[in-house]
Amino acid sequence: MDSTSLRELLDEYAALEQALADPAVHGDQARARKLGRRYAALTPTVKTLRELESAREDLTAARELAAEDEAFAAEAESLAERVPALEARLTELLLPRDPHDGSDLLMEIKSGEGGDESALFAGDLLRMYLRYAERHGWQTEVLDGTETELGGYKDVTVAIKSRTPAADGVWSRLKFEGGVHRVQRVPVTESQGRIHTSAAGVLVYPDVEDVEVAIDEKDLRVDVFRSSGKGGQSVNTTDSAVRITHLPTGIVVSCQNERSQLQNKTRALQVLRARLVALAEEEAAKQAADTRRSQVRTVDRSERVRTYNFPENRISDHRVNYKAYNLDQVLDGDLDGVLDALASADRDERLAAAQSA
Repeated sequence: MDSTSLRELLDEYAALEQALADPAVHGDQARARKLGRRYAALTPTVKTLRELESAREDLTAARELAAEDEAFAAEAESLAERVPALEARLTELLLPRDPHDGSDLLMEIKSGEGGDESALFAGDLLRMYLRYAERHGWQTEVLDGTETELGGYKDVTVAIKSRTPAADGVWSRLKFEGGVHRVQRVPVTESQGRIHTSAAGVLVYPDVEDVEVAIDEKDLRVDVFRSSGKGGQSVNTTDSAVRITHLPTGIVVSCQNERSQLQNKTRALQVLRARLVALAEEEAAKQAADTRRSQVRTVDRSERVRTYNFPENRISDHRVNYKAYNLDQVLDGDLDGVLDALASADRDERLAAAQSA
């Protein structure tokens, strides 16, 4: 990025800072959130740029002083090492970013091949992500789910939200979780002690604001029904659960966890909106294999992105050849190791692309 572009970035940052200091802006919560996310996204870049400018000025001064007094030579040497590090950091921050990195996230987990064992594993994945979110101070809410008699899930939808705007939000950390997750273990239903392989599918979508996608009510079919619990048993005496079908695309979403029909419809529209944005982005870019390469629509054990091997206490992510023997800790929410490996691989890929451009 040239000096003119950097100056424009600093000007934008200053304008955002001024706008967010205006009480009137916060009267419009949607606008305030949008400005806050952009401000948070630019903050690391601006901070690094200012540190770099300061380090360069200090280096020039230290070298001039070192020419007269050797006592300043060590300081000059230290600054000479710091400047390239800051330059590398700034280059990394200026790489093209996923526009949703500061967004919250919606996640769907679906059982696949493996029957009851797959549903139990889907429940394990849900608890893993909920615990990871708790470790990071994020808010979670289960929007819809179909439980099984053994305590697993045929399918479940959860919203994960950051409490404050950040350049690297929930989406930036969990966006690579989409795909088929395979488990190898002795199921609770196995009487012979044999290891079985089953799978569950994970789909992730950035949670978007209302203004980002328009939904025409005429394109929706809304059905209401009674909420159900484990095994399909009715747990509500009123038709509060909502199922919405988007007729042009055939996308179907449902929500039954809220108390009222209106609340369930609002939540279902939230999920539908996120799925429509993801679909539109895929079609517009025509790069679904790249932008969502890890996400699959069928839960086939052969199309896995990650394996959870219980006998060896091993987790393996097949996209980046990551392997660790702390599966028990991972399932308790300690996901940072594998997520860092995925983020690092993505960063290296973006850097290589920028250098070859």
